[in-house]
Amino acid sequence: MVDRLLKLSTSKSFFLFGARATGKSTWLREHFGLEPEAPEHTLYIDLLNPDLEEEFSRSPNRLKELVAEKASVLRHVIVDEIQKVPALLDVIHGLMEGPQKKIQFVMTGSSARKLKKGAGNLLGGRAFSFKVHPFTHLEAPNGASLTEMLEWGTIPKLYDFEGALEKQRFLRSYCQTYLREEIQLEQIVRNITSFREFLGVAAQCNGEVVNFSNISTQTGVDEKTVARYFEILIDTYVGVFLEPFSRSIRARQFQKPKFYLFDTGVQRQLTGQAGSALNPGSSEYGKLFEQFVILECFRLNDYYERDFEFSYLRTKDDAEIDLIVRKPGNKFVLIEIKSSPDPQPSSYRHLISLGADLPAAEKWVLCNANQARQTEEKIRILPWREGLKELFS
Repeated sequence: MVDRLLKLSTSKSFFLFGARATGKSTWLREHFGLEPEAPEHTLYIDLLNPDLEEEFSRSPNRLKELVAEKASVLRHVIVDEIQKVPALLDVIHGLMEGPQKKIQFVMTGSSARKLKKGAGNLLGGRAFSFKVHPFTHLEAPNGASLTEMLEWGTIPKLYDFEGALEKQRFLRSYCQTYLREEIQLEQIVRNITSFREFLGVAAQCNGEVVNFSNISTQTGVDEKTVARYFEILIDTYVGVFLEPFSRSIRARQFQKPKFYLFDTGVQRQLTGQAGSALNPGSSEYGKLFEQFVILECFRLNDYYERDFEFSYLRTKDDAEIDLIVRKPGNKFVLIEIKSSPDPQPSSYRHLISLGADLPAAEKWVLCNANQARQTEEKIRILPWREGLKELFS
């Protein structure tokens, strides 16, 4: 059993969001002891079961009846993949306000889109909200190396398979299942073929500033549809936006974010690279390393509840800082991400030139160096693991 960094409330009701196969149901089973069957003090409803989905879709109030039947002993109500029947949130809302308000309600979901569209306020703050991600480098089992994590990603289910062929089959099936179950069956988009083409283009644009016009030309759909497709990826937790840095909210509105898929293995599968050797020192390795470090920051920020803000900075002359971390109290860390074990000054020169506008900010280079050092310009060269540990300590 992997000890996840996820620390959830033991009494307050909560949502647990995350992409498919990131470990939501596994965590619930281990935490609430749901195997071989739910104990009498826990009511567990798995809406991936088609019969249960149909039953509660036809009669959401059936949940109220089930709770009433076990009211004297019931302490937890778990609804897995609640986006399948958003109407259940209205019933849960009523139960939380009634005699059963001491019951802890736990609701998981792999898509927030239908909930936001069909259920409005997500219980109006009456339940906490948490996210679960693929494994972080601190959770990856079997002593996975950096190259292995970059090459195959860290979706928990992946570690059930041995050998490149089995892992590639899993990633292929995962991407196909995502298209079929999350997109097609839930009817999020009308044209699944155009969305499939968009997904491949989005994967090719991974780590780049989003250009809606170019993607529209490549996919044959209008820019508004492209923007909506990106929203779908964000709402189903298979992608994140890294917003542009600006002290002015108005200026930020005219800039475009970068997009990163949520897992390097999925990104390689969608670009046709899964199964091919990943060579340290290659351009692909460098891009995957940047993606990996940025994703680690998002994941650790959620798990440790740091409330950091992340952005990137690029000037009109294409000078760039990979990652800007804004801590509470307006404390900044400017970070360049380099896969090299010995990054040269030319590779992080923008930390000096662009960092002049934030003189109090710390300036780091996260890389594959064996030990930390500091340059004459007070730029800290840090092994990436050490840097992440310090950032979130």
